[in-house]
Amino acid sequence: MKKQKITINMVSESDISVQGHGVHTAYVELANALEKRSDTKLIRGKFGKTVDCDIVHIHTIGPRTWRKLLQKGPKKVVSAHVIPESLVGSLVLAKYWKPLAKIYMSWYYKRADKVLAVSKTVANALINDLGVSKDKVEVFYNSIDMSYYKSSPSEKLRLRDNLGIQSGKFVVIGNGQVQPRKRVDVFVKMAKANPEIQFFWIGGIPFKRLGSDYNKMSALMKTTPKNLTITGVIPHNQVRDYLHAADVFCLPAEQENHPMCVLEAAGAGLPIVLRGMPEYKDTFYGDALMCDDDSFDGEIIKLRNNKEFYKKWKEKSKNIADRFDSKTAATKVLSIYKELI
Repeated sequence: MKKQKITINMVSESDISVQGHGVHTAYVELANALEKRSDTKLIRGKFGKTVDCDIVHIHTIGPRTWRKLLQKGPKKVVSAHVIPESLVGSLVLAKYWKPLAKIYMSWYYKRADKVLAVSKTVANALINDLGVSKDKVEVFYNSIDMSYYKSSPSEKLRLRDNLGIQSGKFVVIGNGQVQPRKRVDVFVKMAKANPEIQFFWIGGIPFKRLGSDYNKMSALMKTTPKNLTITGVIPHNQVRDYLHAADVFCLPAEQENHPMCVLEAAGAGLPIVLRGMPEYKDTFYGDALMCDDDSFDGEIIKLRNNKEFYKKWKEKSKNIADRFDSKTAATKVLSIYKELI
């Protein structure tokens, strides 16, 4: 007897707006993984239309998704990529309108049949700060298709040549929106202190003047040293090229939930250097180098100068890649759908 497919209408407003951020990547990765399965039928978007389906799965919580959230019939699953704390240091004047955002997020998330928290920190915020019922909340980590990010030594040489990177140059890469909480300023300081190392920051300010400290961040992007390139928002396939050309990934951000850029770096086989934060305790601790202050330079220099140290942390990043592959995630989310229907 042929299995009946589960029909999912998966929605992210990033399909029709700004795409240079991790939420869009998380949505695309999960949608792609589900589309490859024979037991699911995935319908993307269809904003303004009522879709006949078993599950509506929403990744963004703006007004264009209200019709999907309030639609009668299908079960509603919402991925909680954002909590009130995520807004501070991301969007302009967020600390002033965060209380209103908290009321709105509480209203929104409570209307889902299941809320998928991208980390334990997010799950705790949903339950303790936003009042979402504990039985509705489940931790479901972001994931990516790790096979897409695999590379080879020959490809690395080719991409370095394409990007104009000098032979033998040690390359450090960061990735994310240029905003205060990402601490791109720390990345700039590292570049100034280590002129012999080539630095790249992949990202820009996709939300323009809505971005937190827009003028300050714009000025920062214009005053970088010669050994640091800030690319601005670029297509996702180009992000992969930069990762494959790099030697180390470093993200000095002060607030994150479960950043997609770390997963991509792990897929590309790079040693990973992060700020030690509680948000990472259930995801990356033990498999990424953690710094408790802004002195990331020391770990970067050790990775450059000590081959055994480099090899150790390159191997450690494979553990992250194994844990957060999208094939595994697709199987898990499908079991969540089945429980609901």
